[in-house]
Amino acid sequence: MFPALASVSTPALEGYWTMANGYIAESFALTGDRLQLALNLMTAHLAQSFQIINGPSGNGAGGSTPGVVTGGSEGSVSASMAPPPTKSGWQYWLATTAYGQQLWALLQIRGAGGFYIGGSLERASFRKAGGVF
Repeated sequence: MFPALASVSTPALEGYWTMANGYIAESFALTGDRLQLALNLMTAHLAQSFQIINGPSGNGAGGSTPGVVTGGSEGSVSASMAPPPTKSGWQYWLATTAYGQQLWALLQIRGAGGFYIGGSLERASFRKAGGVF
């Protein structure tokens, strides 16, 4: 399911898994299978991102910052990169790999974030109970 992880050594994979937990486990309200899928996708996204960054430069396989390719040619070897329609650096970073895009979609659907802290829940709406402001 995650070909990017096939060539990753066990110590590196454990490091990516630890990093994925830092990004996902405590930041989003996911549990069970959804949490497992999100962690797997983030681990694969990190592995692929590091392969791009740490790969050999000059042959198009790595040594560069991950980005979204919008066009290219063969004759003079040119490629054009453009930012995807994102609203934040987090979304742009996730859009640089297919795994990140899947994770972004999952988090948009299932990753409710934020908590209500303090006061009664009645005060979170426009009026208190009984119609009083």
